[in-house]
Amino acid sequence: MVEASQIGLVAVGAGLAVGLAGIGAGLGEQGIGAAAVGAMAEDEKFFGKGLLMTVIPESIVIFGLVVSLILLFVL
Repeated sequence: MVEASQIGLVAVGAGLAVGLAGIGAGLGEQGIGAAAVGAMAEDEKFFGKGLLMTVIPESIVIFGLVVSLILLFVL
């Protein structure tokens, strides 16, 4: 169990887990989104693949959210 003096540090860790995961996913989607739009501009049948590739980095944010919830409610 976490002592009362460590609750603030746990909250900071949970915030960092979500924030850094969000920044990392955003940076990843930046390049993927540009490439997907370029591919769809040449051929429209790449829409599904481009959409799938832009959604994959969002799973990293969900993992960060899960880690933060574990930190806040389990510890």
